[in-house]
Amino acid sequence: MKDVIIACDFSSTEKLYDFLGLFGDEKPYIKIGMELFYKTGAEVVKDLASRGFKIFLDLKLHDIPNTVYKAMRNIASLGVEITNVHASGGIEMMKWAKKGLLEGAPEGKVPKLIAVTQLTSTDEKMLKEELLIDAGIANTVKKYAENAKAAGLDGVVCSPLESPIIAELGLLAVTPGIRLATDAVGDQKRVTTPEMAKDLGSSYIVVGRTITDAKDPLETYRLVRKQFLGL
Repeated sequence: MKDVIIACDFSSTEKLYDFLGLFGDEKPYIKIGMELFYKTGAEVVKDLASRGFKIFLDLKLHDIPNTVYKAMRNIASLGVEITNVHASGGIEMMKWAKKGLLEGAPEGKVPKLIAVTQLTSTDEKMLKEELLIDAGIANTVKKYAENAKAAGLDGVVCSPLESPIIAELGLLAVTPGIRLATDAVGDQKRVTTPEMAKDLGSSYIVVGRTITDAKDPLETYRLVRKQFLGL
């Protein structure tokens, strides 16, 4: 099922709940990332899940396999729908991440596990000059996605521009880097509109400042959903 996920990158729970209050009885799919999680810990995630929100917990784990395994066993009990690792940690790490989720989740409630391929702030120049990867963005994303599939993961995080590659592998494509045509690009380099992401085959789009900084977040959220889902 396709959906729009709002990146709730707020500095406090007060700001988060004030924002969600604007939606009334609607419960949008939300992403909780490092900023809020590292300040509040797991309690806010458990509370949101108990209120009926679907949550993408975006912590991008990247460590030795045993450490990631133990962390995922704990994450599995929080009630989130999706969580993630960095694909650059390798197949073995991703396998142990999946094992942790399977062992730690309540029966029948295993979160989807996806892997970050390349951040949408990465471009060809950075890839080659800073990371010393000469394969190029598209080939690197494809290889990392193939590794994620080999490890038994459900999908990857990538730019919408790489969604067609991911669809060919039968994986979910969770795509940040979404802006309305009238928005500034900000600190992201590989971006598209919701309509373009739909046409390229994104499974989920992750939208942050376009919605959270809008004068009317609810109306903007509905506009983004309309453009992406064709409602």
